[in-house]
Amino acid sequence: MPDGTPQEAALKRTTHLCVSAHQDDIEIMAYHGIAECFGLPDRWFSGVVVTNGAGSPRSGIYGHYTDDEMQSIRRQEQRTAAYVGGYACMLQLGYPSSAVKDPKSETVIADLLAIFQAAKPEVVYLTTSPTSTRPTSAPAARAGRAAPLPPQDRPKKIYGCEVWRDLDWLSDDVKQCLPASKYPNIAARSWASSTRR
Repeated sequence: MPDGTPQEAALKRTTHLCVSAHQDDIEIMAYHGIAECFGLPDRWFSGVVVTNGAGSPRSGIYGHYTDDEMQSIRRQEQRTAAYVGGYACMLQLGYPSSAVKDPKSETVIADLLAIFQAAKPEVVYLTTSPTSTRPTSAPAARAGRAAPLPPQDRPKKIYGCEVWRDLDWLSDDVKQCLPASKYPNIAARSWASSTRR
């Protein structure tokens, strides 16, 4: 919780929520939500990262880092991005990719359901592409969509987002361009904080 608010209260004030598979996805796919909430007392953005970052690709200064070291770095990068973006809450569930990819695993869905029930967000951002080449992205999105909520607690809007590929598999009439030009200084700092250099 970047501003020190207790977790329960931070989640309860959430109006915009992003569920992503990886630490570097949120600031790309849901910048619209970050900007919609930034600095406003009645709008709050929260992020959820499902995986632990152990499988991050390595090059440059990270070329010889262990899985444990990469997990620590990725957690800190995401916390820094949450601080810069003024998030209400940044939850990192820390699941290994194998747990997210396992279609029989109920734990990811149970955790996401608990988060949705506590936050009751108005707007949700999820990775959407069933053709994603990133093996944890599609299962994380399925888990987010599978978290069953009673009608009164369901978000008013759910945006299916794509981070690394296109949306050519969707017809144009269901695509929506979300503005992402507000606060370019915050966008640059948030994205740089959460992306390996």
